[in-house]
Amino acid sequence: MSTDLWLVVGLGNPGPSYAGNRHNAGFMVLDVLGGRVGGRFKSHKGRADVLEGRLAGARVVLAKPRSYMNESGGPVKALRDFYKVPVERTVVVHDELDIPYGAIRLKKGGGDNGHNGLRSITKSLGDRDYLRVRFGVGRPPGRMDAAAFVLKDFSSTERKELDLNAERAGDAVEMLLTDGLDAAQNVFHAS
Repeated sequence: MSTDLWLVVGLGNPGPSYAGNRHNAGFMVLDVLGGRVGGRFKSHKGRADVLEGRLAGARVVLAKPRSYMNESGGPVKALRDFYKVPVERTVVVHDELDIPYGAIRLKKGGGDNGHNGLRSITKSLGDRDYLRVRFGVGRPPGRMDAAAFVLKDFSSTERKELDLNAERAGDAVEMLLTDGLDAAQNVFHAS
């Protein structure tokens, strides 16, 4: 196992028609991190686009699976096996309905809370103790179905702060890698 390499995976759906969806918050954060690392994402045989480099001094593989959200587990397991990254050094960045829009929360392990991407990853890895950076997208209005809500683009009001929120989530990932989960939670859960 690689003891100094981190695998940071952003979840989303591939293709331009999904690019602005709430479900693609993980991809948006990975694009921010990719800009900080420098370079371009390249196709990997593990069915993902990857960028290898350094982030805040840590060795990282940034990855965006090319599968649909509910099949994210296969590419994540393939990358984890290829790079020999232990589960405790695997970070998944994803949208979260149960957190207000713009809030960032971090945790280790836990259930999937109805998130099909997390369900697929947990099943494929056979382990739920990977780290998570959760990007709050809020609850759907009225009686709107949650699945329909996450497949809609962020509203015009939300888009005004989207870049800033993606940057903050990127900061949370960096702090998680350099200072650990407890320190990152202390900073990002307070705001």
